[in-house]
Amino acid sequence: QVQLVESGGGLVQPGGSLRLSCAASGVIYSMHAMGWYRQVPGKQRELVATITGTGSTNYADSVKGRFTISTDNAKNMVYLQMSSLKPEDTAVYYCNARRYIPVIDYWGQGTQVTVSS
Repeated sequence: QVQLVESGGGLVQPGGSLRLSCAASGVIYSMHAMGWYRQVPGKQRELVATITGTGSTNYADSVKGRFTISTDNAKNMVYLQMSSLKPEDTAVYYCNARRYIPVIDYWGQGTQVTVSS
């Protein structure tokens, strides 16, 4: 059973940095891709970044060069390092594990990130 628990959200000033963590139990990295998504009220959840078991990464254009996704397989952790934060990065951030075959999405409960002065 896959379980994902996010932490690290909070209030940060524009231009600041924050690191989100996701404790991922039950994940087999050869069978799952990991990712971070975000959602603001009234809008669809959107992809922020993903990473495969081989380390291949993908980022939304809006966060390229500012955010970095990484994993620590030994600790079953997934991270999202966020820098140069902007007010438009304000959202609830969700950790995701996507099983390849069959395709199944698992979600954490989300963590709020607020970028404001």
